[in-house]
Amino acid sequence: MIEAMKNVVVFVRDLEAAKRFYSEQLKLPLAQAGMTMMEFFSGGTTLGVAQALTPDALVFVGRHTGITFRVKDIDSFCKELVQAGVRFDQPLEQSPWGKMAVVSDPDGNLFALVDR
Repeated sequence: MIEAMKNVVVFVRDLEAAKRFYSEQLKLPLAQAGMTMMEFFSGGTTLGVAQALTPDALVFVGRHTGITFRVKDIDSFCKELVQAGVRFDQPLEQSPWGKMAVVSDPDGNLFALVDR
């Protein structure tokens, strides 16, 4: 019987650039890092970021991930991301369900940011 989800993995080409993006720009808490993968968050479901080492994994690089991060004070956070040079696929906008933006990691993987 399945108990819980352990992690969601995003594939990248450049693990060092990804580490800077996820840990320094998005400020995600790095739980562990190895030669080809790192995990963010701990104590529950984690976000894995793995180097795409096979042709099967490479097809998953540079896509909309379907992953959404809830952000406290999204206005200030998005301003920080702009100043840090993060690429926005969709700028911060008001929607019926709150404020939302979509950002890209260095390999083109897209993530939504929402305020609720």
